[in-house]
Amino acid sequence: MKNIQIMDGARNATFSIFQATDEEFLAIFPDDHDMEIIEDVVERLGEANATQVLSPLWNRPILKSKALGIHGTLFYDYAERRDVIPETRKEVDWDTLSINGAQRQLFVSNR
Repeated sequence: MKNIQIMDGARNATFSIFQATDEEFLAIFPDDHDMEIIEDVVERLGEANATQVLSPLWNRPILKSKALGIHGTLFYDYAERRDVIPETRKEVDWDTLSINGAQRQLFVSNR
């Protein structure tokens, strides 16, 4: 199972984590992506397939304290800010002005 953190504009700001099977994860995050925008997932998979892939996730929440890593971040209500997310959809490719020096070193060594 892979852990996906949901980032959305909800007022409760829970940013919950849900578990996905390997197959579900690959459908949401193709090509070694670890970040995705929900509108892009729906466009790529089609609404029916996206619903089929995403629906089971909502029944598999996991406590942050029990999660052994976050494997992907799924953004909701983020389409208008897609220019901020790296085109590669990989965390290690964040703009260097968006991260601190330690992150720059970490990300460069993990590209």
